[in-house]
Amino acid sequence: MLRLIVLLLVLCNAVYFAWSHGRLQTFGFAPGSQSEPQRLAQQIRPETLRLLTAQESTQAQAAASASDRPTVCLQAGLFDEAEGALLRSALEASLPRDAWSLDEALEPGRWMVYIGKFDTAEALVKQRAELATLSLDFELLRNPPLQWGLSLGRFSTPAAANAALETLSRRGVRTARVIQERAEVRGLMLRLPAAEDSLRAQLEALKPALAGKSVGPCR
Repeated sequence: MLRLIVLLLVLCNAVYFAWSHGRLQTFGFAPGSQSEPQRLAQQIRPETLRLLTAQESTQAQAAASASDRPTVCLQAGLFDEAEGALLRSALEASLPRDAWSLDEALEPGRWMVYIGKFDTAEALVKQRAELATLSLDFELLRNPPLQWGLSLGRFSTPAAANAALETLSRRGVRTARVIQERAEVRGLMLRLPAAEDSLRAQLEALKPALAGKSVGPCR
């Protein structure tokens, strides 16, 4: 009887060993797999992993925080060569080199359908009343070369301005003409493609170098 019990124990151990090591898998008996070899295949150069020092960890967190801050593209210009040289020196001394660019740019000419100048305030008021009767939009110009006059539209080409003038003539406007409001200008354009709050604050200190040019959203 004792021999039979010993024999059964040995047999049970042998069966368990074979089952636990997958020897019975072909018969449909095997323990569930606890390994995930596919995860090893997904690793990318695990030998390059290393622990960061406390300083490196702080720097990484600061960089991640900076990348989450909202940014906006800003520009200013145009600057002539002398203005551009002064601005470049100020930028190099104050801002990171990858935060800005100062490149050649072209500001195209602009044409206007214009009525004026008016010699008297009464003539100006009369003309404005006539345009209002025709349901036409207009702008009162106050810059010295054109005041007191009225703009009926600005255009990027003379052809577009003349086409607008013909349309206005058919609507009863008789005294308008096309003038060139601004000639083509070449110069340097300052561009800050990703300006965040701290960089915009630094721009305040650069105002003297901006030669009176305003900073606004990129176009």
